[in-house]
Amino acid sequence: MSDRTILAIDQSTSGTKALLFSAAGDLIGRADRPHRQIIDERGWVEHDPVEILQNTLAVVRDVVAKTGSDPAAIAALGISNQRETALAWDAATGQPVYNAIVWQCARGQAICDRIAAEGQGDLIRMATGLHLSPYFSAAKLAWILENVPAAQAASARGTLRCGNIDSWLIFNLTGGQSFKTDYSNASRTQLFNLSTLQWDPDVCTLFGLTPDQLPQVCDSNSWFGQTDLGGFLPRPIPVHSVLGDSHGALFGQGCLERGMIKTTYGTGSSVMMNIGPAPIFTQSGVVTSIAWGMDGVVDYVLEGNINYTGAVMKWVGDDLGLIASSREAGPVAARANPNDETYLVPAFSGLGAPYWESKARAVICNMTRHTGKAEIVRAAEDCIAYQIADIIELMQRESGIALQELRVDGGPTRDSYLMQFQSDILDLPVLVPATEELSGVGAAYAAGLATDVFTLDVFNRIGRQAYVPVMPEDTRTQRRDGWKKAVAMVLSGARN
Repeated sequence: MSDRTILAIDQSTSGTKALLFSAAGDLIGRADRPHRQIIDERGWVEHDPVEILQNTLAVVRDVVAKTGSDPAAIAALGISNQRETALAWDAATGQPVYNAIVWQCARGQAICDRIAAEGQGDLIRMATGLHLSPYFSAAKLAWILENVPAAQAASARGTLRCGNIDSWLIFNLTGGQSFKTDYSNASRTQLFNLSTLQWDPDVCTLFGLTPDQLPQVCDSNSWFGQTDLGGFLPRPIPVHSVLGDSHGALFGQGCLERGMIKTTYGTGSSVMMNIGPAPIFTQSGVVTSIAWGMDGVVDYVLEGNINYTGAVMKWVGDDLGLIASSREAGPVAARANPNDETYLVPAFSGLGAPYWESKARAVICNMTRHTGKAEIVRAAEDCIAYQIADIIELMQRESGIALQELRVDGGPTRDSYLMQFQSDILDLPVLVPATEELSGVGAAYAAGLATDVFTLDVFNRIGRQAYVPVMPEDTRTQRRDGWKKAVAMVLSGARN
């Protein structure tokens, strides 16, 4: 039936979105609701999982009302979700034992330090493809088990369930019938063995967990259960795709072949390169993960994650008061003195890839008496592009793949200054899609393809604007060298 629609839920760090697509693959409409960011004086970051579930159900109602669509026409649901944000709940009550611990939160550092002191860091990296870090889900779940009595009690009863936001939503949307995740989310927990494609029992033990506390791992386009979305739909529909948000964006961007790469700009950013059906285990600061499992075939990626990109501009606006909103950032940066050499290294909660230094702290350096508002805003803008360039440079070296272009998505891609500077500093074309919400697009496309609502032609429906490099080579080299010196200063301070 040509009037069938596909629904996608994109559950991100800052909020939850519902996206509704026509049978032709066009976005009909979206609705979103923010949720609280629970941050204390230690910099610990949490989300209320019950609030997220309630918002998920609410945005579905919102988007149907907003578009005037027929709920009965919805053929399937796809989910994309913030990754590494981990939580635990009691299957007997259905209630969380603690708030979700957000990917930005480094409270598990002491647990990682303890495991590293036992000499187990290499075992974890070789099994999971991930460098031992509190960034990933494992240390967060270990912290919950070590510090939350309700988690310990549920574990003793055998009713403890641990996972990321996708598993929490699936469990609740299916009325507790499905406890599942997909390959992309599993690969980001630091508990999943990339060679056996199973939860690694030895790694789980290091973090105080057992595989039976973790969800069943499925293909990303498989059947995850049925839902009527809290009684909103007249009949249950299948949940037919689950993808971590960055993996959803990679799929939505059509990066289906080896050597294709995309960056998702958000609160933080993910740089992800499709490396095909065989993993590449690196010795450097990028990690190996799974792109997705589709129809029994698993593809791998190299990935680098950055803690602060869009969040930098929020800091510049909300805390420094230099801009009224992120939309002002590009125009203000464009007015900066071109000879100013101010750099901002945004290590507010440590540095992610490719440095992985959780003790690093932010700096603004190279200011002169003439450095003003525009120059500081530009430094904040530029640091986003520099961090991404660091990762892409490393990926090309590790994989031996010479890139032809960078596909990008996320809200900051509206910033023409940032996109042009990204192209200049990389010396690569940067392609910006007409739609921003590629994470949800990917989840919708996967669900629509799995249910035969879409065909592969759906990937051709996204138009793109191209930014091409115009910066002289000597200027590019000078700017990159200055950035690397600023980062070296931060790393030196953290390690001394």
